[in-house]
Amino acid sequence: MSRILITGTAGFIGFHLVNKLISEGHKVTGLDNINDYYDVSLKYGRLAETGIRKEDIKYNRIINSLKYPDYGFIKLDLEDKESLNNLFRSSGFEYVVNLAAQAGVRYSIDNPMAYINSNIVGFANILEACRHNNIKHLVYASSSSVYGLNEKMPFSTEDNVDHPISLYAASKKSNELMAHAYSHLFSLPATGLRFFTVYGPWGRPDMALYIFTKAITEGRKIQINNKGDMQRDFTYIDDIINSLSRIIDIIPEGNPDWSGINPKPSSSPASYRLYNIGNNSPVKLMDFVEAIEKELGIKAKKEFLPMQPGDVPATWADVSSLIETINYTPATPVNEGIKKFVIWYKEYNDIK
Repeated sequence: MSRILITGTAGFIGFHLVNKLISEGHKVTGLDNINDYYDVSLKYGRLAETGIRKEDIKYNRIINSLKYPDYGFIKLDLEDKESLNNLFRSSGFEYVVNLAAQAGVRYSIDNPMAYINSNIVGFANILEACRHNNIKHLVYASSSSVYGLNEKMPFSTEDNVDHPISLYAASKKSNELMAHAYSHLFSLPATGLRFFTVYGPWGRPDMALYIFTKAITEGRKIQINNKGDMQRDFTYIDDIINSLSRIIDIIPEGNPDWSGINPKPSSSPASYRLYNIGNNSPVKLMDFVEAIEKELGIKAKKEFLPMQPGDVPATWADVSSLIETINYTPATPVNEGIKKFVIWYKEYNDIK
C-alpha cells in the first residue's frame, strides 16, 4: 500500500483515478479547489460517488470518505503554497499525481491569468513541495495541445514542440520544462503524460462528446468547426486510467545514451520521461458525430463553422514508447466508448 496524493480529484480523470487506486489497496488523498470553470454540480457529483459529501467540505481540511476507508479529500488551491506545504509535511506522501489544472483551449484566450496562476504558479508549488518532502515519483498531466503547429503525424514525444498556439498549450509545455529542471537539479523523478482527447462517463461538459450529446438530446444545433474536416485521437477514460495506475510505480531513470549534441526530447540524463497516451487511431469528426447519433437514435442538426482560434485540424498519438514501457494497448473502440458515455449521460440527467 502506497500513500498517494492526487490533485484534481473533483475533475474527470482524477475522479476515475481515485476509484482505480483505492481498488488496488492504496491510501489516497484527493485535492481540488472545485472552481467554477464548468458546472460545479458535476464536480460535487463525482466527489459524492467517492464518498465525499458536499456539506462536509471545508477549505484546507481533510475529510474522510464515507465509502472508502483509505480515501480522504481536501479542498485547496495549489496557489496556496503555505497550506500545500503543510499538507505535504503532515501526510507523508510517497507519490504525487498532479492532474489539477485550468483546462480548456478556448477559455485561455479570454482568461489567460487563470492559466498562469493554476498551471504555472500552482505547478511550481507542487514541484517545491515534492522536492522538500522526499517524493519518490511525480506524475503530472501534460496535453496533446503542446504539439501546436506540428503537422507530422503521428505526433511523437521525440518531436520538437516549441510552437504552441494557445496559452493552455504553452502552460503545459512549461510544466514539462519545469519538471525537467527539478529532475536535473534536485533528482526529483518526474513523468509527464500527454493526454489525447479523453472521453467517457463523468466527462467534462466543455468537451465535444458532452456538448454534442447535450445539444442533440435538447433538439439544438451542434456547432462543427472547420466545416467538419477534423480528426481526433479520442481516448477512452479506462485506457487512460489503466496506464496512469501502472506508470506511477515506474520511476524513470536517466537515459545513459542521451546526447546533448542530438538531444532526445522525451528523456534526459535526469530521471525524467514523457509519454503520449492516446488511442493511436484518429477518428474523423463526422464519424464521431454519426456514432453519437446512432447511440441516441436522433439525427443531429448541424451548423458548420470555420476553424476556431487555438484549435488544430488533427491529432494522432504515437504511443510506441508507452507500449515499450508498459505494453500499452488501447482496449476501447470509439463506438463502444460513446455507447458507455451515452448510457451514463442518460442516467445522470434522468433521460428515458
